[in-house]
Amino acid sequence: MRPGRADLRRRSLRGGRDERSFLARLRDGFDDFARSSPSRFAILVFTSLITILALLLATPWAARDRQPTDFADALFTAVSAICVTGLTTVDMSTHWSTFGNVAILIGLQVGGIGVLTLASILGLVVSRRLGLRQRLIAASDTNPARSHAGPVSESQAVRLGEIGGLLATVALSALIIEVILMLALIPRLLLYGLDPWGAIWKSFYFAASAFTNTGFVPTEAGVEPFATDPWFLAVIAFGVFLGSLGFPVIFALLRWAKSRARLSLHVKLTLVTTIGLLFLGAIAIGLLEWDNPQTLGSQTPWFRPVTALFTSFMTRSGGFSTIDIDQTDGSTKLVMDMLMFVGGGSASTAGGIKVTTLAVLFLAAFAEAKGDNDMQVFERRIPVDVLRLAVSVVLWGATIVATSSIIILRITHDPLDRVLFDVISAFATCGLSTGLTESLPDAGKYVLAATMWAGRVGTVTLAAALAAAQRRQLYTRAEERPIVG
Repeated sequence: MRPGRADLRRRSLRGGRDERSFLARLRDGFDDFARSSPSRFAILVFTSLITILALLLATPWAARDRQPTDFADALFTAVSAICVTGLTTVDMSTHWSTFGNVAILIGLQVGGIGVLTLASILGLVVSRRLGLRQRLIAASDTNPARSHAGPVSESQAVRLGEIGGLLATVALSALIIEVILMLALIPRLLLYGLDPWGAIWKSFYFAASAFTNTGFVPTEAGVEPFATDPWFLAVIAFGVFLGSLGFPVIFALLRWAKSRARLSLHVKLTLVTTIGLLFLGAIAIGLLEWDNPQTLGSQTPWFRPVTALFTSFMTRSGGFSTIDIDQTDGSTKLVMDMLMFVGGGSASTAGGIKVTTLAVLFLAAFAEAKGDNDMQVFERRIPVDVLRLAVSVVLWGATIVATSSIIILRITHDPLDRVLFDVISAFATCGLSTGLTESLPDAGKYVLAATMWAGRVGTVTLAAALAAAQRRQLYTRAEERPIVG
């Protein structure tokens, strides 16, 4: 068996001794690990970043009162920031110092780039090159089915050859979008009474929090002072919407605007499903809360649809809220649970099982109802292995939510609707809350932090691992049909 290139690098011409520096050996070790197990490498990178941020937030310099933050709160905030969730156990506007806020802002920016794309960037930095496997890792963040057996259209997200540019373009594009959102918010915050520097800083904080779908709020009063401000709500909702679409869709739309290039099936499914869920959610929330004096009922009739639509936008994974979620009707909470569980687009800053997953499941149901053998939409056929992938993601998500809900119910003895809402919000990295999260004991904080981590990392890496783990089987077993339904 011939030695690989990495083995040859490790061998010295004299006696097989390794005379390279420690950093060179460490770099090659990272490179080998990234190539042999990309999903595990992504999890390692993501978890390491959470640990580093948690340790920073636990220091006295991170708190405004210069006292060490309880580790449970520091870890929860670190997970919430890097998983771009937005759930909090402390007052984000008063607890953290400038150092703490900057660390959190960097954390949510890093988290917004994406788990596997981030792992690809680190692999590139460590190994000083972007090999085929690293390109596949980055590509799988935009389309997990790319490394799956069978044909996959390169136009579904970005072309494999474009991945090297994508890694730099993603970060730059995110910064440009956030600066545009910041500029749109600065005048409104100046009118709110902030000084110029405060308006610039908090506008950028709002912009980054919106585009990354985090939902952290830098002002003590939250977004309540802007609850009836159409401009502020529109800018925040637009930022959340862009972030929830995902970079592949944004880049595809830009290419379409420049050259009228054909939109791929992935882009069409993401846009149609996202917009459909936005308006269906707004209609449901508006009807269910129209006469509730604790929520929409206290607003003027003409503005209630605006609030309902804004709330529906936030269930994409935005996390901002202009109404008290705990005061909503149980039926409204259930509608929002379903919207949050779905989340946003693949390779986006949003969480959940993703809108394309839901679309594939419905297309499969329609095909079965019509007696068709294939799932077809927009004059394209979707292969069966994509359906298997979608079912796996949904089952994985449902298992996480059910397990976490049972544990937190046991810990808190709170009503099911409150517990289920916050657990789904954590899994879907949404950030909306009934107020349960802030009152959790340390054990509950650790459980919810693990839920956020699993929700952000689990479904993506599961999809990538399943897509990459397909193997050819040279035989077929006898077929037998169980009774289903």
